Amino acid sequence: MKLQTSTLAAILAAVLLAACGGSPTRESTGEVIDDSVITTKVKTALIADTRVRGRDVSVETFKGRVLLSGIVRTPEERRAAQDIARSVSGVKEVNNKITVE
Repeated sequence: MKLQTSTLAAILAAVLLAACGGSPTRESTGEVIDDSVITTKVKTALIADTRVRGRDVSVETFKGRVLLSGIVRTPEERRAAQDIARSVSGVKEVNNKITVE
C-alpha cells in the first residue's frame, strides 16, 4: 500500500509540474511572467521616446517575440518604434504590423 501511495504521489507531482511547462503554442508560467516584463519595458520605452506616439502602438509578447500594431503618422515613426522595441533586453524578434496613415 505504501508503494502504491508513493507511486501515485510521484505521478501526480509529475503531472502538476508538466502543467507549468511550456510548449510551442503555450507558454510556461515563467515565460508568461518574462513576456509581461518585456511588454511593459517596450511600452514604457515607446511612451518615453519623443519620436513615437507610444500610446498609439500596441505591444504583445509571446516567448520573447514582440508584436507591434497600431497606427502612426510616418514611416520614420514606424521604424523608430521597431528600433525601440528591438533595443529592449529579452526581445528575441520584433514583428512590426504598425500601419502608417
